[in-house]
Amino acid sequence: MQPCFLAVDIGASSGRHIVGTVRDGKIALREIYRFENGVRRENGHLCWDIDALAKEVVNGLKAAHDAGYTPATVGIDTWAVDFVLLDAENHRIGDAVAYRDERTEGIRETLEREYGLTFADHYARTGIQYQPFNTVYQLMALKKEHPEQLAAAKTFLMIPDYLNYLLCGVAANEYTNASTTALVGAESKDWDDELIEKLGLPRNIFQPIRTAGTTLGHLTPEVQAVVGFDAEVILPATHDTGSAFLAVPARDEFAAYLSSGTWSLLGVENAAAITSAASCAANFTNEGGYEYRYRYLKNIMGLWMIQSIRRELGALTGTRPSFPELIAAAKGAADFASCVDPDDGRFLAPASMIEEVKAACLDTNQPVPATMGEVMQCVYNSLTQDYRRAVETLQNLTGKTYTSLNIVGGGSQDEYLNQQTANATGLTVFAGPTEGTALGNLMVQFIHAGLFKDLAEARAAIKESFEIKVYNPQ
Repeated sequence: MQPCFLAVDIGASSGRHIVGTVRDGKIALREIYRFENGVRRENGHLCWDIDALAKEVVNGLKAAHDAGYTPATVGIDTWAVDFVLLDAENHRIGDAVAYRDERTEGIRETLEREYGLTFADHYARTGIQYQPFNTVYQLMALKKEHPEQLAAAKTFLMIPDYLNYLLCGVAANEYTNASTTALVGAESKDWDDELIEKLGLPRNIFQPIRTAGTTLGHLTPEVQAVVGFDAEVILPATHDTGSAFLAVPARDEFAAYLSSGTWSLLGVENAAAITSAASCAANFTNEGGYEYRYRYLKNIMGLWMIQSIRRELGALTGTRPSFPELIAAAKGAADFASCVDPDDGRFLAPASMIEEVKAACLDTNQPVPATMGEVMQCVYNSLTQDYRRAVETLQNLTGKTYTSLNIVGGGSQDEYLNQQTANATGLTVFAGPTEGTALGNLMVQFIHAGLFKDLAEARAAIKESFEIKVYNPQ
């Protein structure tokens, strides 16, 4: 029987279980199970329903078995920065607070004022960009609000680490996700003990860092009884962007990458971290990647703005418009030129994304969008100009001139956005594969199983297995 492998890919709005196989050097994917995800307010904070997520992970494994698949290995990837704590009996402490929660407001200033840790020093140590929701800020916010939770904690696990623990009973921190905590040394690739001590965080809660490709263990007997089979639990790049970057079929070293989803992550792979003052000022990050590559990139708000507008319109009308309908509306207002800054904190979690876009245009003395098409065109303008700025800054920081932009993930399906991106950046855009994150997750499993000898061979197989669309600047 042909071996198969299972990627559990969970994003901020949904999760999916995708079975992957390899035959004659070509990769095939099949989506088996899909479920909704989102935040809700609990105990005064925006939180993930982590118990529901854990149940859906198991439900998807069972669905794979019911569909006739017995995966040899299972790998989980999710978004970064969020975490849970376990006590001495391995029970979860508190809620799984989401990164969009406001609890970290002012924490960076607190670190500078009370702990003498400037962001410049912090960046020089870890290479991680400033985001108000970085794990280190979340931990310090928790220390301020609920010190008793940190005092009771025995184990710190990021979201995919925790889901892995529930599957196989092994607690570990995976490198690509751990790097986003801003508590891992850029050079050491391990927990920065001096930084952790300086901030008064309990060092004992942080687990040994494991790398992608490591076997954690097998499904527990309890999980096996529910899903109907056993499998190895393998660590992929558990940070979804880390997995997505693996699936980029780049043609040469002058290709920039764009993982296009709820967030847009634009950058390149480097052999060494760039922690210069210029890089710090530009707020580029050096996230850990597969085989200790550095994902040098810029966080951009991404499709979150479009997703939010779609949800808002659905709540107003009772029916969510389709993405093609929103794109058509934007095309109908293609001459509307207003543009906002997608990375402005005002767009992180506004009560109304539509009204926030209008207000931002008004605040910057630009024409205010009056129709839904104009709102959508404004968002497209804003995203593509942000991509252009990111590419230009990337070139300045690396000293390279990039000739193409490779887009993977759900956003690669948006042909209008792809063409507008090519026009704005002046780069040829290669779009696809769509399921970039799940595919990158599976590639680690394929390599672990010996189906490909290395990443280069796996990436070559992607070019042969999936349609890659080309968009030239117009």
